[in-house]
Amino acid sequence: MNTEGSRFTWSALSEAQQRAALQRPAARDQRETVEQVRAIIREVKQSGDRALRELTERLDGVRLTDFRVGDQEAADAGHALTDAQKNAVTVAITNVSRFHAAEPSLPLRVETAAGVACERILRPIPAVGLYVPAGTAPLPSTAIMLAVPAGLAGCPVKVLCTPPRADGRADPAVVYAAQECGVADIFKLGGAQAIAALAYGTESVPKVDKIFGPGNAWVTCAKTEVATDPAGAAFDMPAGPTELMVIADAAANPRAVALDLLSQAEHGADSQVVLVTDAPELADAVADAVQAALPALPRRPIIEQALRNSLTILVDNVPQAIDVANAYAAEHLIIQVTNPRQYIDSIKNAGSVFLGPWTPESVGDYCSGTNHVLPTYGYARAYSGLSTRDFQKQISVQELTEAGLRGLAPTVEALAELEGLDAHAEAVRVRLNPGSGSANHE
Repeated sequence: MNTEGSRFTWSALSEAQQRAALQRPAARDQRETVEQVRAIIREVKQSGDRALRELTERLDGVRLTDFRVGDQEAADAGHALTDAQKNAVTVAITNVSRFHAAEPSLPLRVETAAGVACERILRPIPAVGLYVPAGTAPLPSTAIMLAVPAGLAGCPVKVLCTPPRADGRADPAVVYAAQECGVADIFKLGGAQAIAALAYGTESVPKVDKIFGPGNAWVTCAKTEVATDPAGAAFDMPAGPTELMVIADAAANPRAVALDLLSQAEHGADSQVVLVTDAPELADAVADAVQAALPALPRRPIIEQALRNSLTILVDNVPQAIDVANAYAAEHLIIQVTNPRQYIDSIKNAGSVFLGPWTPESVGDYCSGTNHVLPTYGYARAYSGLSTRDFQKQISVQELTEAGLRGLAPTVEALAELEGLDAHAEAVRVRLNPGSGSANHE
């Protein structure tokens, strides 16, 4: 792939070397980041809006007196977009809504034994925080990916934070997309201070119960910190820099593969892109296509930094490439090989999979319908992409008849005896035999 990326022949590596090859770039200055984030959280908890004003001026270079996006700014956001841009937002919202609305989320009721009914009921999380990063580029698509499932889940309070621009306004595309998804509470706040404001609340920003959305190392660290505090807020998933793995064979279009890799690399300097192929000639062609495409891309400096973390892995065949993919557990996995559907059952670890030559990763980023908030940094081994369920709580319910309790009583008594928890057994006996048992003795 070039620009100082690494290239390996998989079968020539030992198991230890293979594991080392798939290591993500180490997070820089992690200890220092944690200390600084904790200091920011303390400031916001102690001083509320005053701390937010000072932090926003110090860290973002913007002086704000009011963090909320007001009515006039919200109205102006729509005027700042062209009709084509507005239509693109509408299409994306429609497709993402269709996909998430089809997710199974019905309540469950099972009679596990005669007279014993068990249920699971769904309740929306009362207040959710939606963080939409700006960084080097605004992300209205992230506003859609967060707000659509929050709305479908029925969350009554949705608070969106996004960093202010230099002119003191929020990005109009983000504001417009959020409004189209039914989000009214939009604040011009970014970074760790936004996460702290959402987690603990301030004079202006409502406190939420759970925080969603991607971000840089500071945001990720802040989400982790507040999630460990019972007074803070839960978070959606652990995450790191964005990443993409492409599995391609000799039949793949090298220019298409190159643009897939470049499209992910342009997200940020800490992004990682990986090409896995059983065709060395394709790897060479992709490297040439990357170099040919770079001069025309406005974000070339960012891409070139990201490509230093890139990997090209040569494998013996596609099944071995699937093994590499499962070991890496990519956030995004493109399978651009002949008859890619035949390999889908073998994929165990991936955030989102893109099959075939007509499925670039960018459609998933924007408008195919799946959610682009995904586990990164190998967390796809245990975590899933965002869904409506993440915005809901599942509460279990049980209801027994007298006959049902009599049927289970021997089981409860035996297990209570095994665990030495006598009151558990007595709680059953007192209902079935009110006049007996130690619970009736003084």
